Amino acid sequence: MKNIYITDLDHTFLRSDLSVSDYTKKIWNSYENHSILSIATARTYKKTMQFMQGVSINAPMILLDGALIATTNRKIIDTKFISKKMADEIINEGAKLGIYPFLLSLLDQELNEAFSYSHTLNNYQTEILKRYANDDHTQGFKNLRAMEDNFKVVYMADEDILVELKQRVEAIFGNELKYILAPEAYMGCYFLTILHKDADKAHGIQSISEATGFDLGRLSVFGDNLNDIGMFNLANISVAVANAHADVKQMANVVLPHTNDEDGVAKYLQGLKR
Repeated sequence: MKNIYITDLDHTFLRSDLSVSDYTKKIWNSYENHSILSIATARTYKKTMQFMQGVSINAPMILLDGALIATTNRKIIDTKFISKKMADEIINEGAKLGIYPFLLSLLDQELNEAFSYSHTLNNYQTEILKRYANDDHTQGFKNLRAMEDNFKVVYMADEDILVELKQRVEAIFGNELKYILAPEAYMGCYFLTILHKDADKAHGIQSISEATGFDLGRLSVFGDNLNDIGMFNLANISVAVANAHADVKQMANVVLPHTNDEDGVAKYLQGLKR
């Protein structure tokens, strides 16, 4: 029976410059033949495949915080969508506070994605969009509206305004949706991610387990932020990198002495092989 290793990407497996070191690739890939290897990330399919070039993944991936489970060859295993009606109501609530989201949606069954945004942007959003300048799936709208199949609605702003928005949306939809309010380490602000109620990394792991038949008792996971806690609760071994959020460290079985920029995941795996 194979062991399973699933890692978060940002601030866990990826370095802060969004690269994967040759050392990490070498150690991670050395597990390919005798282990099940995958990732669990808030990133889209397209961005994940860009970042993970040369990195072995031999099981379905948990993408978009669990709203999409898919293989590297574009086979969709599971999806969790927010309806157009619900997403439009969320957009309307944000507009009352003068803020507008990034909206990530599915265009077709070939995993072509849409990254939609309003022409009304705050400084945090403007900075983020610079990183997508060469991507062909981003589009701005004067009057932002949702599509039919929406993976998630993401706001970036200061904490106080996002707390208020979360309260407003939660008052309308309650537990029909999932709300993740957390610090955004790259930008120094906060983000509020709104998803289908079952779109999370824990449900994603269950989907992968059903698709591949792996034993959760042999699962190890790596993470750094609050959206990783669900999979920490499922795994036999949960590992937090040194730069992880304090609450994540508290939930982890292992807290590494190394950060993501110090190849923490790879050094842990190398230690297991000694």
